Amino acid sequence: MSASAAIVLDALGDATRRAILEKLHDGPLAVGVLAEQLPISRPAVSQHLRVLKRAELVVETSAGTRRLYRINRSGLQAVRDYLDRFWATALDNFAALAEAEAAKDAVAEAQAVLEERAEGR
Repeated sequence: MSASAAIVLDALGDATRRAILEKLHDGPLAVGVLAEQLPISRPAVSQHLRVLKRAELVVETSAGTRRLYRINRSGLQAVRDYLDRFWATALDNFAALAEAEAAKDAVAEAQAVLEERAEGR
């Protein structure tokens, strides 16, 4: 079962966790490597990774004695579905507005033609 959009959005609400995801974008990394690339301690990175893991945004695999973390692309699906609802609504609203403007322009054009004909008589 995937994480809820609320859990994912809460996890992404922290700049450090977003930075961790950005670091993981190019491939799996160990906690130590992440800690070297961020201005926080290794234990802090581990805490942030736990939150990301709970939100199903990262998965952990073993490589010998090391734990590697990578982005769980399917974990982003809950937030994508959530945002897609808003995007679909925004597109529907835009289409309705564009149609209304086109209808208004057509009425104005028809009125102008009628006025020209009336003046020509």
